[in-house]
Amino acid sequence: MKKAEIKLKIELDDQNIPDNITWESTDSANKEAVPAKAFMLAIWDHNYQNTLKIDLWTKEMPIDEMKRFFYETLMTMGDTFQRATGETAIVEDLRDYCAHFAEKMEITQK
Repeated sequence: MKKAEIKLKIELDDQNIPDNITWESTDSANKEAVPAKAFMLAIWDHNYQNTLKIDLWTKEMPIDEMKRFFYETLMTMGDTFQRATGETAIVEDLRDYCAHFAEKMEITQK
């Protein structure tokens, strides 16, 4: 069985606010840690039937990048949900909301 490991390293300041975030994967062609300004991790806990989550961002994460990060995360969550469930109609509703979000946040869609 193939295995891969993802490592996140968080450097905190004296008030426990992230200064630096890096990540790396054993399954990546890039063997060096890659810097990041934010991440969100969600894990489904089957035993407790709830989501465990971590979301962190550095002090250097600009608001405009955070807005795009949320927009792109919502869009990819829709893609994932559609692949996992086949629920096309509700995903189209989510995409409509994402377009509304992008307009309200003045995000240019790429």
